[in-house]
Amino acid sequence: MVKVLDAKIQAKLAEANERLRAANVGITILQRNNKLYLRGVLPPKDGKGKPKRQELATGVRASASGIRFAETEARKIGALVDCKEFSWETVSHSVRDEVVPPTVGEVVARFEEHYFQRRARTPQSETTWKDYQKIFRLLPPEEPMGVEVLLKVVLATAPDTRTRQRCCMVLTRLAKFAGVDLDVKPYQGSYSPKRVTPRHLPTDEEIAHWRNQIEHPAWRWAYGMMACYGLRNHEVFLVDPDSLRDAPGIVTLLEDKPTRSADGTVITLKGKTGARRVWPCYPEWWEIWRLDEVVVPEVTARRSSDLGERLNHYFRRWAKIPFPPYDLRHCWAVRTLEFGLDVSLAAAQMGHSVQVHTELYHHWISERHHQRAFELLMQRHDRPAAPN
Repeated sequence: MVKVLDAKIQAKLAEANERLRAANVGITILQRNNKLYLRGVLPPKDGKGKPKRQELATGVRASASGIRFAETEARKIGALVDCKEFSWETVSHSVRDEVVPPTVGEVVARFEEHYFQRRARTPQSETTWKDYQKIFRLLPPEEPMGVEVLLKVVLATAPDTRTRQRCCMVLTRLAKFAGVDLDVKPYQGSYSPKRVTPRHLPTDEEIAHWRNQIEHPAWRWAYGMMACYGLRNHEVFLVDPDSLRDAPGIVTLLEDKPTRSADGTVITLKGKTGARRVWPCYPEWWEIWRLDEVVVPEVTARRSSDLGERLNHYFRRWAKIPFPPYDLRHCWAVRTLEFGLDVSLAAAQMGHSVQVHTELYHHWISERHHQRAFELLMQRHDRPAAPN
């Protein structure tokens, strides 16, 4: 990021000097370290002798906004020299007192450096940074950092959406780092999982059907694990094989597991919520699909998110599954509600909070789920009998 910025600054500096030469200003801009200076034939500071080539410190950084300021000052100084009205005292005071804000690109580059100074550069921290970058790419890197440029990006997102909420959170952190007083509370909106339109989830029959269409043994096993245990995409690669050997197939997810990146480097893959155990729903699938015969897909990645993307890519492009793989996880959650599993137990097995579970999955229960739950309830031998 810093090298890219340096190249852009050098290009802008060359363009500014070309404009100054074309206008015959007689003053050029040069950079020393991270500061800008003006150079030209100027009167001596003590007022004695002939004009000579000298330099004037601008006091501003080598940034896009700094170059714009320096070019403006160069034109002013060139005009004063031509009119014989140049004064070292007046010009120096004017230039040095000017405060030029850093550009957005500069702040983001410093924020990235600060971010990885506070935490180790791991696959998990890089994944978080990657999420930040999705928002930062919406910002104009060459504009001066300020409230207006940040608020413009916030308001460009759709109201009451997860994107708006995420944008507000990320840009608030960037503004705090830059010392910019940004208040986005009036614009955050009222996004909530409750407000999300429920998906059309596949039926259990459809899930079983599409599992049988997958020809590759490893990917078929991965699909079965997600359907039977409600795993996240990357958690398929964190399964403890030994835990699946005995009925009813209660799987243990490891907190971390060694794997290899594309260049052969051994890295440690970490899960999102640490180690946990998950019960099959249905246990018949564990038996029929022989999930105890573990065949993990052979893929390489640096992050958990990369593994998830590989799985999505295979199911979408090669297996032609007509619904997102993550729907298998959602179906497991709704299925446990139908079967009457306590919400706190289901949430713990899924690796998230009870609040997330109730807000998201209760919202997705359709009429067919209610009908099925009613039928199961009525079939219970110990249910209360109607009075005569």
